[in-house]
Amino acid sequence: MAVAKLNVNLNGYILKNPILTASGTYGYNDEYECFTDVSNLGAIVTKAITLNPREGNNHIRLCETKSGIINSIGLENVGIERFIKEKLPVLKQKNIDFIVNIAGSTQAEYIELAKICAQSNIRAIELNVSCPNVKSGCLEFGVDEDSLYSLVTGVRKEYDGFLIVKLTPNVTSIEKLALAAEKSGADAISAINTIKGAAIQLNLINGKFKKTIVQGGYSGIGIKPAAISAVLRIVNTVKIPVIGIGGIETLQDVLEFFAAGAQAVQIGTANFTHPETAGKIIGELEMYIKQNNFKDLDELKEELRK
Repeated sequence: MAVAKLNVNLNGYILKNPILTASGTYGYNDEYECFTDVSNLGAIVTKAITLNPREGNNHIRLCETKSGIINSIGLENVGIERFIKEKLPVLKQKNIDFIVNIAGSTQAEYIELAKICAQSNIRAIELNVSCPNVKSGCLEFGVDEDSLYSLVTGVRKEYDGFLIVKLTPNVTSIEKLALAAEKSGADAISAINTIKGAAIQLNLINGKFKKTIVQGGYSGIGIKPAAISAVLRIVNTVKIPVIGIGGIETLQDVLEFFAAGAQAVQIGTANFTHPETAGKIIGELEMYIKQNNFKDLDELKEELRK
């Protein structure tokens, strides 16, 4: 039986298949190769990279809930210099398709990161303007359409590769942010990043409660309805491709995002509980297309969107 065509054309950027892994859930390069063939993925989106190394937050960073996790990592990472020196060569050597997620505290930092990525011949970057776990930058740009427009315009002047803007759901109108991203030169939008959430851990000790409050970004299967709603609204607002993110664990979830209009998807939290998820879904998607007599992925998507 012939291999089903799974390639995706995202505004001129070609992926071998539509299954990507979300930033912050898959490391920098080949950390998951003991679970799956990472080079088979459409692409990995790297852990967020900042201009200088960051140690991240010094409080509780991860908290499990019944339907996902709350994370407050605080963008811990090695910094762009070490990434270029140590991580990038592994990606190239092992022929892993990748997108570099970048985050800054100021517009100048984003622009400098984009410039370095351009100089390093990095084909695609994702602007993280939606992390809720840092005190400055990121979300400040992602909640205001004028700030986002200015940021993306500045980045575009230094970077002519494929530019994705990752949007937050923690806004009144994600459509306005999507339009600002499109008008300022973004090639695609990824949505959604985590939803603001909190958990309270209670322990009764000798008649007194010890209370720990964990606040951060909520992700996992529980946010899927919000993510699909956002994708539907963005797709009906802009003409550039949308990459869907939020609560994807199964092939059925992927099909639902396609039906909402997403051209590709990113798998995040599921990577922690079932590290083989992304690779498994690629195989299931190919089999689904062949067993149901679709010519290729494009025909499947077309039928889903009727």
